[in-house]
Parts: sequence; structure tokens; C-alpha cells
Amino acid sequence: MEKVNVKFHENNHTVSYQHKKILQFVPELSIDKNTPIVTPNIPLLTLTSLSPKLGYLLSKTISVVITAANFKPFINVTADQLVFGYDDALVSLAHRFYPKHMRPMERMGLLLGRNGTLTEVSTIKTGYEGMDQFGYIDSLNGMDHLPHWNEEPCTSVAGSEGSFFPPRDITKSEMVYIYDKDLCRIIPLKYDHTLEKDGIAADLFRLPNNSYGDSAHNPDNRCFDSNEYEPVRGLQNISPCQYGAPVYISNPHFYDAHPDLLDSVEGLEPKREKHETYFKIQPKLGVPLEGKVRIQLNLKVTRAKDVYPVRDFRDFVFPVMWLEEGISELTPAIKRWIYLATVIAPYAVPFGSYLMIVGGACAIIFSFVRAYQNFVFARDPTLEILEMGRRSLRRGSSFIAHQQHRLLLHHRDSYSLLRHGPMAACMGDNDREDAQPIIDGSLESSGTTVSQDSQS
Repeated sequence: MEKVNVKFHENNHTVSYQHKKILQFVPELSIDKNTPIVTPNIPLLTLTSLSPKLGYLLSKTISVVITAANFKPFINVTADQLVFGYDDALVSLAHRFYPKHMRPMERMGLLLGRNGTLTEVSTIKTGYEGMDQFGYIDSLNGMDHLPHWNEEPCTSVAGSEGSFFPPRDITKSEMVYIYDKDLCRIIPLKYDHTLEKDGIAADLFRLPNNSYGDSAHNPDNRCFDSNEYEPVRGLQNISPCQYGAPVYISNPHFYDAHPDLLDSVEGLEPKREKHETYFKIQPKLGVPLEGKVRIQLNLKVTRAKDVYPVRDFRDFVFPVMWLEEGISELTPAIKRWIYLATVIAPYAVPFGSYLMIVGGACAIIFSFVRAYQNFVFARDPTLEILEMGRRSLRRGSSFIAHQQHRLLLHHRDSYSLLRHGPMAACMGDNDREDAQPIIDGSLESSGTTVSQDSQS
């Protein structure tokens, strides 16, 4: 199954799509699909079952036509033909002359038109306005109700088509609903118990045993009753959406149905594990981990004593076929995502949250301590200004001392020149003695000055 032509509608928070169902034949699980089987002639028995309401004259006319055309109450067809269609004269006539809204297809087939992209456009709710309707159908082909029935809840389309359900952890509801076109209605599924599938928690929902049948056991079934329908537990009339044919649905092998239905035929063995409808739904996401919709199509045969080919038929419900639609295992990729979201995430998310909280608290404490230190142990601004002044004075003193040192070296060089120059040679000993104190005094005076400057 695949959803195609998907469109999101922001104005009413819904999404529409079409179903693409490709049915593939699996030879290793089947007999030869060309093997003939004997099955009731559904178009013929539909006509003869309606004949008692038409009166004696019309019933005899039908009898003559059927006998002349050599129609038989049972036919030989292959399983492939029964499911996907075979040519039938009565169906062709009905297709040509029936009113348009009741007109059947050109061929007879129980699943005719179910293989490929279905023409039906489904619109489901996204859960934006409430998770109690998440995944439920909003409309079918633009209609928000089923036209085959006359009143609620039979006309309701508010059910899942099997892909998503309202998550029970949020809704706390014990019931979910599912819609299937072959059922011609929505059916309830009731919570039974919680289990695990492949390590993932799941809620098991089962079809209640009063879902099909009379209103005495289920008041919600009252609107399915018709004048010609005799309520029977476990048997549901769907003739309004089967072109008026007396087609009824039930659980396979009449499981959970009235014992008279089972006693009227041979070869049926109802078993819960094989024939019940159920779903295992993940309670947090509303995604089904496993689910099967199992239904049986039955033909209600009414005795028509005035129609010769079927005059010996008794009144009974004839089981034609039963089918199962659903999923047993998810793909590994989807299963991994569900496991991460429902098993790993509940532990990983709190751990990550706590880790972020601890990290944030540490950062706040560190910032507070740093701010406290700066506030309490900070120096007086006046002291900082004085310290800056001292540093400036030291740099200035070093500069002056360096310049004076250079000046001292200059004086020494000058003194050496005086002593060894021409004038020094002409001086006598007394002159040298007289001159020495003057230079020495100058040097001592300079030395004193340098020392004082250095101290200052």
C-alpha cells in the first residue's frame, strides 16, 4: 500500500491522499490460480432473492428467462476470476439499465477495482486541533458522511484507515475506530491489555463481539437495520453499498456469531487466533505495530419457490469468501525509529536535560564567584592611580640617569684630552697640582649631583 497525490491543507489542518494498492500473486503460498472452484452464482441468487417481493407474475417471468438462458445457481470459475472479475450476462444488463448511482461495474468480481490507485480521495486529520481525532478520516471524496445509511453513528466516517490512531497515553480512551471500504462502515476496537512486541510497548485492541449484528446486543447497530433485515448476532447487512445485493459481512468462519449461522453450513472451524480482528498500537505515537482486519463476505439466500432453478434452495446465509488485510511486521527502518522514540528517548531526553541543568548551574556559579572576587578584592582606584604615577616617575628617573651617565662619560673624555694635549706639556708641576683640584672638584661635584639625582 502507498499513499499518492498527498496534499496538506493548512486552512483546516488536514491532509488528503489516494490509496495505491498493488496486489501481487504469490505462487508459493497458493494453489494454481487457474484451478476451477465451485461458487454460488451471486448475480443470479441476488435476483432470485429479490423476486418474492416482486409478486407471483414477475417471479414467473424471471423463472422463464433464467431457465431459457440456462443460468445455473452455481458456477465454475477460477479463484482469480472470482476475486478480480469475470463476464456475467446479468451484471452486464444491470450495468446498462440500472440508475447511475446504483450501477454496478461491467464485470462480476469481489475485489474488482481494488487493485491499483483507488479513485477515492481520503482526507484525514493531522491532530492539530486535538489528538483525540489524530489520523481519523475527515471526509471521503469531499463527503463527511457515508451516504448508504440514514442516521448517526452509521453514517460516521470518523475512523482511522489503519495507518495512525489517537495515542492512548494522551487520550486515555479505551476505544478507537477503523474504517474499511469493504466494511461499508466504521468498526470499534476496544482496549484489552498492554503487551510488548519486539521490545516496544503496545496496546492490544480487539473487535468487540457485539460489533456486527442486532441492536439488542449493541444499540449503535440500530441504524444498520432495514425492513428486510432480520437482526442476527455476528451478521452485518451491507447491501446498500453492494448495489442492493443481499451481501452480509461477519467474522471469518462465523467467529463470535450466532450458533445457527455455523450450524447451517459444513466445514467451518472458528478460531480466535486466525479469525479475529485486532490491532497492536504503540500508545505514545499511535502507530500500529501489528494489525489485521478479517472479514467474511456472505450471501443471504432467500427461498424463491416460484423460480424454477432455485426452487429447492432453503433460507440460509452462504459464506462466499473471507479475507485478511493488515500488517504482521514493520520494516526494520520504521521499527528502529519507533524504538528510538519510545524506548531510548524517554531515558536520553531526561538525562540530556539534567546534564544541561547541571552545566548551566556550574556556569552561573562560576560567573557569580568571579563577580564576587572582582567586587570584594578589587584595589582602591586611588591606590591604582598612585601606582601608575610611581611607574611613570621610575621611567622618568631612569631616563635622566641614563642621560647624566652619558654626560659623565663625555667629561672624562674631555679631561683625558686636557691632560695629554700640548697645553699640558707646557705646564709645570705646580700648575698641575693647582689644576688637579679644580678638575677633581668638578668631578666630585658632578658625582655628587649624579648621586643626588639617582636618589631622587
